[in-house]
Amino acid sequence: GLDPNQIAACQLNMVASNLHKSYLDLDMILRVESGPGYFCCYDGSCTWIQYGSVELWQTEQTQMYRKYDSTRIKAEEEVFSSKRCLEWFYEYAGTDDIVGPEGMEKFCEDIGVEPENVVMLVLAWKLDAQNMGYFTLQEWLKGMTSLQCDTTEKLRNSLDCLRSLLNEPTNFKLIYRYAFDFAREKDQRSLDINTAKCMLGLLLGKTWSLFPVFHQFLEQSKYKVINKDQWCNVLEFSRTINLDLSNYDEDGAWPVLLDEFVEWYKGKQMT
Repeated sequence: GLDPNQIAACQLNMVASNLHKSYLDLDMILRVESGPGYFCCYDGSCTWIQYGSVELWQTEQTQMYRKYDSTRIKAEEEVFSSKRCLEWFYEYAGTDDIVGPEGMEKFCEDIGVEPENVVMLVLAWKLDAQNMGYFTLQEWLKGMTSLQCDTTEKLRNSLDCLRSLLNEPTNFKLIYRYAFDFAREKDQRSLDINTAKCMLGLLLGKTWSLFPVFHQFLEQSKYKVINKDQWCNVLEFSRTINLDLSNYDEDGAWPVLLDEFVEWYKGKQMT
């Protein structure tokens, strides 16, 4: 009891179903003329199109293509690409295999942060960068791969996550220790006092209430450098000693630097 058009539609739907994968892979559309219209088969099904409604079908077809392409392109962009990461690196490195001060300035501008922002220190830590103001190709590829960032936009969207690492005590301690070696001159075992003050301000300035007076102490002290033992103990001091210094043990294993700070601060409070 089916008319010829209905029979043709059933046959074409069977063909379309069998060739479903080919249609998807090759973007094929099968068109079969039939009387006052034609059947269009795509993606495993056939549709009867009457002449006069071609424009409507073409509009729907275009929308379908656009949706399919945009989904495919979006999926490809979301997957990390080493090639794309490498091309991104050379936007800042030029012909060299290293991002230097000029490239770093442009990089910071593109991701929307100041070079002295603490998140740049966290990023350097994630890249395991060895020298302040420089990213090597190996550091970039290894670090950005671990972050799954291969574009400026992806990294910009990851900045809040990087900042949040500072709120985790274990990660903060690792970043703090890393900062000493990252900031020091590689031919020196200690950190010069001016760099130390800047780095301490970056890391402890907003979380340690005694930092302003400790900074003031360093300003007037005889110290020209800070060694790694002193550096690490400053963090421990900031975490464990009360703001009124009531639990500070002068006979403890604190470095002389902190003994002198406590003595200076107590004397300052008495005057």
